[in-house]
Amino acid sequence: MQVQNFRRAQLRAVCVLAGTMCFIGGARSGIAQDTKQPWMHSNLSPEERAEMVLKQMTLEEKIALLHGNGMAHASQWQMPLTHLANGGAGYVEGVERLGIPPIFISDAAYGIRDSGKNGRYSTALPSTLAAASSWDPQGACEYGAMIGRELRAQGFNMTLGGGVNITREPRNGRTFEYAGEDPLLGGTMVGNLMKCEQAQHVIGDIKHYAVNDQETGRNIVNSIISKRAMQESDLLAFHIGIKIANPGAVMCSYNRINGDYACENAYTLHEVLKTEWGYKGFVISDWGGTHSTEKASAAGLDQEQPMADYFGSELAKAVKAGKVPMADIDDHARRVLYAEFLSGIVDNPIEKGVIDVEGGLEIAQHLEENSIVLLKNEKAILPLDSTTTESIAVIGGHADVGMISGGGSAQVDPPGGNAIAPPGKGATHWQDHIWFPTSPLKALQEKIPNAKIEFDSGQDPMAAAALAKRADIAIVFAYQWLSEGMDVTTLSLPDKQDALIEQVAAANPHTIVVLETGTAVTMPWIGKVSGIVEAWYAGSRGHKALANVLAGDVNPSAKLAITFPTSDADLPHPAIPPLSSEDLGQGTGAVNGSTHIESNYTVHYDEGLKVGYKWYESEHKEVLFPFGFGLSYTTYTYSDLKTDNAQRTVSFAVKNLGKRAGTEIAEVYATLPEAAGEPFKRLVGWQRIKLAPGESKTVTVAVDPQMISVFDERTNAWNLFPGAYKIFAGPSSSETPLNATLQVQ
Repeated sequence: MQVQNFRRAQLRAVCVLAGTMCFIGGARSGIAQDTKQPWMHSNLSPEERAEMVLKQMTLEEKIALLHGNGMAHASQWQMPLTHLANGGAGYVEGVERLGIPPIFISDAAYGIRDSGKNGRYSTALPSTLAAASSWDPQGACEYGAMIGRELRAQGFNMTLGGGVNITREPRNGRTFEYAGEDPLLGGTMVGNLMKCEQAQHVIGDIKHYAVNDQETGRNIVNSIISKRAMQESDLLAFHIGIKIANPGAVMCSYNRINGDYACENAYTLHEVLKTEWGYKGFVISDWGGTHSTEKASAAGLDQEQPMADYFGSELAKAVKAGKVPMADIDDHARRVLYAEFLSGIVDNPIEKGVIDVEGGLEIAQHLEENSIVLLKNEKAILPLDSTTTESIAVIGGHADVGMISGGGSAQVDPPGGNAIAPPGKGATHWQDHIWFPTSPLKALQEKIPNAKIEFDSGQDPMAAAALAKRADIAIVFAYQWLSEGMDVTTLSLPDKQDALIEQVAAANPHTIVVLETGTAVTMPWIGKVSGIVEAWYAGSRGHKALANVLAGDVNPSAKLAITFPTSDADLPHPAIPPLSSEDLGQGTGAVNGSTHIESNYTVHYDEGLKVGYKWYESEHKEVLFPFGFGLSYTTYTYSDLKTDNAQRTVSFAVKNLGKRAGTEIAEVYATLPEAAGEPFKRLVGWQRIKLAPGESKTVTVAVDPQMISVFDERTNAWNLFPGAYKIFAGPSSSETPLNATLQVQ
């Protein structure tokens, strides 16, 4: 039977390579309404269609839906059908005789991975953290839709994007792939991103479920956390995102949660995700994150990736031996089929095509312009005045040739290769430091042609300072590289960049620092520079977006999705717990196989509910820049806060006091009654408001009851305490000039 499957797969490969999807052996082509296959009627619900197909399937066909067939570019993950994966992350066989297509899976956090290696092109968008800092759900939709279109054009019909782990540990190497520290903001942004990505007829995914908050020891770490803390923080972000997107898949993570691996954790998978939330899609393991057959199946894992170590022949044996009920197999397969019908990959076969490169670049630039955060602007040093600025020193960060990107499985291949490598030597490899060919120096020279703009690498701080001293303005480009498979040990800038900034600022007080980072950074030089701009990982057109903001063609509007602390010592965990010598070889990096690993490596999340701004507020710690903070080239004022107890709404006025049009992100927070035991504010809503000079608008924000509810572990239910809820409104989590009371009966 394996030989027959292999031959059918070879025939199917011909269809795929031709750029179409077809089915071998007289099965369906296109979306014909075959009366012999009533599940092909698209007017039926995904649930009905999945159930009809399931009744026609053999055990072998069901099992085939429940595991991957290797990963194209990973030597440790190879199987007979791996070559059919279209150069992607994974491949799942379809059921040809029933018209069910294969699943072609690609990593696609901020663009499609391995496009260069596969001889293709992919647009790199700003990092997910950058997009979250726009606080713009519509922008998130544009983000997801563009990736979805490019996935289909390249021959993929499933994404592995959708990272929504909250920033409990900001030194996490994957922080740039996620959407910040607040569950409402993160869940809303990633939910809208994935909703619009799945609408392009690819199976959507939200990951890494759950409490996967560091990369150190990610394969073995036991995350100890209370159910209440988990429900009100990490799990809440997932719940919000899943309610918005209804993704076809949820990926369980590598780590353990209170003792059990996430991919065999009955509490998070079965009790919460599938029972409490009513999730109908399938749970897919992270690559190599499956550790058992019977336990994982019973707990709620539906599909092992990328191999078949536990959910292939071992699963079939367990069924025949009565160790795994056939009802569980049916449930697993039903969920995969539901996702295929829900996403439309059955009715809309893959049709490879040419990516709209220019359209993608325009979207990437627009999203980055909305994601750049202006953090400091002393004496209005920005925007740059092209009429009075005669000379600019651009220093450091390889700004003459490009801008840095995030690594790991999120890495997008830049066109032409790594911009800082010699010509022809810039291929991307795992955990390379990759710069896109997006030169801020050239973009500024084009934007301000009358100024003399010179570059210094910053390798010799004395030479850089000398150039800065001769210039009207100095702009230092500082970077911080992050990647899957590692954490940074500190939030300080690497490569002696703090010292470089200090020396340049001493030579020229008119110094601006542009940060290209994947998380927060500390700034010992903050009082010595005039301007600070957070550009994040800026994507395929970041240089042009940045130049537009620096020159004032775009008024910055973004606000931080994470808090910038003053030092590592102020974090809930001043240092990430180190791995023991026994754990060092298995705790980090890519998983080399699906094995059960024994370890005592543990992280106790004793801060519980107090994640991000909630921690700093409750612990009375000063920060560099608070969650929700961001400046503009104009100023806004807030007034006239009112609450409607019956409708549970908050309204207030925001006015633009300046002479420039702008967009303000007005934020609403609440504190709960004393009985809740939470000494901090919660974000409960926000609104982006476009305002002309002098214009005022009334903002109305509805307060979702869940955003002010408390999870009770004793009753396993959410409670809304009766009493007075204090409501705050303002431009950031630490600046809320308006307050009022909302009464809940």
